[in-house]
Amino acid sequence: MNPDHWQARRQAVLGSSLTTPESQWDMLVIGGGITGAGICLEAARRGLKVLLVEQRDFAWGTSSRSSKLVHGGLRYLSEGKWSLTRDAVQERQRLLHDMPGLVEMQSFAFADYAGRKPGRWLFSLGLALYDRMAGQRGRHYYPASEFLMLVPGIGRDQLKGGLCYDDAKTDDARLVLRVLQEAREAGACTMNYLAVEEICYTGQQASGALLKDTLDGKSYRIQARAVVNATGVWADRLRLPAADKHIRPLRGSHLVFPSWRLPVAQAVSLMHPRDGRPVFMFPWEGATLVGTTDVDHCEDLQQEASITKDEVLYLMEALQWQFPALQIGTGDIISTYAGVRPVIGSGKVDPSREGRDHTVWQEQGLISVAGGKLTTFRLIALDVLRHVATLLPDWRYVENMQGNASAAELRPIAAQGVSESVWQRLQGRYGRQAKYILDCMQNGELERISGSDTLWVELRWAARHESVMRLEDLMLRRTRLGLLLPAGGMGHMPRIRRICQPELGWGDTQWETQQHAYQELWQRNYSLPPDLPALPEAD
Repeated sequence: MNPDHWQARRQAVLGSSLTTPESQWDMLVIGGGITGAGICLEAARRGLKVLLVEQRDFAWGTSSRSSKLVHGGLRYLSEGKWSLTRDAVQERQRLLHDMPGLVEMQSFAFADYAGRKPGRWLFSLGLALYDRMAGQRGRHYYPASEFLMLVPGIGRDQLKGGLCYDDAKTDDARLVLRVLQEAREAGACTMNYLAVEEICYTGQQASGALLKDTLDGKSYRIQARAVVNATGVWADRLRLPAADKHIRPLRGSHLVFPSWRLPVAQAVSLMHPRDGRPVFMFPWEGATLVGTTDVDHCEDLQQEASITKDEVLYLMEALQWQFPALQIGTGDIISTYAGVRPVIGSGKVDPSREGRDHTVWQEQGLISVAGGKLTTFRLIALDVLRHVATLLPDWRYVENMQGNASAAELRPIAAQGVSESVWQRLQGRYGRQAKYILDCMQNGELERISGSDTLWVELRWAARHESVMRLEDLMLRRTRLGLLLPAGGMGHMPRIRRICQPELGWGDTQWETQQHAYQELWQRNYSLPPDLPALPEAD
């Protein structure tokens, strides 16, 4: 294998980091989603020697299949969860400031119909509080004539007007990768496809783990002064057998449409006509995303989640009710995806009534964390580190630390005639690495891939530098082409192959095997369910 290719470099890192006497770590973080990534970054910034391992790919689970929203949780105000909403709003503002081009403001519109809840005044009160938490003010209510200009195509029957407010959106998988990149710049080691076989204990204290490389089967035993279980919906599996189990896996499924078929400049939020649950649709990465459901997930957590027939029908019902004139049918759907949320169960019958707070457990030195929101990943990490400090008496926990690279530090790097929008995209997704992406691009690779906002050069960079072990890593997480393009992007595969096969160092047989596996995965988990009945278009 060519030593310049990432898979060869990975073996070198495994050998040097995990098989030497110096492979004792201050902290082992298990789980490569946003929670684990945030913990890894904040610990490395504070001087700890950190190893993060992920049994699949980085962001493989919930953190690449969320609703892509960095929001304060407006609906939690009605549940009286003031502190959760305040914290989330403040973290949203911090991310907007620190990661422009990756975390972006998104305006939401909510139609006000006669006889439907919540009414104008109640919603306006909630929005005023929401704005106050963010330190801003704005106009919220628009009469019907103005609102229809903001959201053309929306149902007009009994429309009184509408409300608009601001939240934010992101590419969730790229957010994980950006945080992990900053953690590595701070000294952490992060490895995907490295699973924890068992937690090792010395006396009554967690003291390390037995690891297994899921690609070649090799095992490694490492020592760590603190072990953090940040595996999301899998958290209960690593905890002690006698521990109470608390995770209630809840599935949230989504539909993706081409932007020309469901053209929304504003995000549109509504209460589902059947049960009053919030549903939204908004522009994302050159397409339009519709979500989400909230149902108990009873399937094997080791298998990828996928949308069900009932969930497709549920989301289409809301979409057709809100936009009857567009006559959208299931044949317009590009792709689907489903994520499983690690919610802390409290026994409520309605899954949507379960809280979204996080919880940290400390059991014989094993620190486990679950729950919480994408938006508040940094606060969750700081809470975990406060628990870690009790295990490391020679380490002093510091609450506030300066981030690695502010937007102001990065912005002047732009050069080579790159447009401001392209540069901001690269800067947001890749931080300090953005300038090196420009160095590796070839002719035509700053162009956007048709049907998406993705640049061709992003494929080359990912294949060369971003731990791509399987084609699905490239298509579903390093880029989102598997969600944004028909048939998972197979129409573009010849050019993708020309760019990425040499960078990955795969021979023809390996590429064809990977392509076949990716096609099967996409058909099984990212397309429409095979038992979906024909759905008539809206009247």
